[in-house]
Amino acid sequence: MLDKNKVKLGIAPIAWTNDDMPDLGAENTFEQCISEMALAGFTGCEVGNKYPKDTAVLKKALDLRGMQICNAWFSTFLTTQPYEETEKGFIEHITFLKEMGAKVVGISEQGHSIQGTDKSIFDEKYVMNDEEWDLLCTGVNKLGKVAKDMGITLTFHHHMGTVVQTAAEIDRLMENTDPELFNLLFDSGHLAYCGEDYMYILKKYINRIKHVHLKDIRPDVVADVKAKGESFLQGVRKGTFTVPGDGVIDFEPIFKVLEENNYEGYVLVEAEQDPAIANPFEYAKKARAYIAEKAGL
Repeated sequence: MLDKNKVKLGIAPIAWTNDDMPDLGAENTFEQCISEMALAGFTGCEVGNKYPKDTAVLKKALDLRGMQICNAWFSTFLTTQPYEETEKGFIEHITFLKEMGAKVVGISEQGHSIQGTDKSIFDEKYVMNDEEWDLLCTGVNKLGKVAKDMGITLTFHHHMGTVVQTAAEIDRLMENTDPELFNLLFDSGHLAYCGEDYMYILKKYINRIKHVHLKDIRPDVVADVKAKGESFLQGVRKGTFTVPGDGVIDFEPIFKVLEENNYEGYVLVEAEQDPAIANPFEYAKKARAYIAEKAGL
């Protein structure tokens, strides 16, 4: 069982309001979202598009519900834009996170990404050349130094449709970055989605994993997306993702590896679905019960 003194449990607002497809959950308010998170038994969350930008307003709303910010997605464009452009926005982003008391930032390289396009998620993913790999690895090391100097730990979110999706791409990124500056955000669902061995990645990089997304998949939907050549977002609408305890991933081995290696930090439920089909509060409660049973949190 995971140590409650070391591991905290959070949930992402993307089940209530989807940043990539704002029509999904357009009816759900920020207050409803964080109230239902707290009511379901979570104490941490990430940041969604309806969250107040004013840190004082946001803190008050979260404090009322016993919640805190643990991370917020940041898009980098290190392979397609000058480094300085990414760094400027990054500093503003982690300044906000630090004010909110977060210890971690999760970045994702969006240069050449197809995750928000209508391109086939399985057939049209971009593959970087050596020069682009150098830009990415050098850039994230620099961002890692910036974050470390500001008291924030940088983690990288491997993600479907981006230039770092597969196990081989994760390996290359990790092998060419500084362990003192650069860490991994482990996401079970994205690795399972593309057919990779998520336990291999977890075990290999456990000492550099500083944030964890607990995401499950529905293989029949994934297979349908693959067969029809559909996009990442089309898949989300159809229900490719779901919460732990509702899909096919056995999370007990994941929790065991985290426990055996004294993982400290957040494990965070993240499963974007259409909230009109999959009620976010209902699924949050389902995930919470499953994690309580399997991880003791």
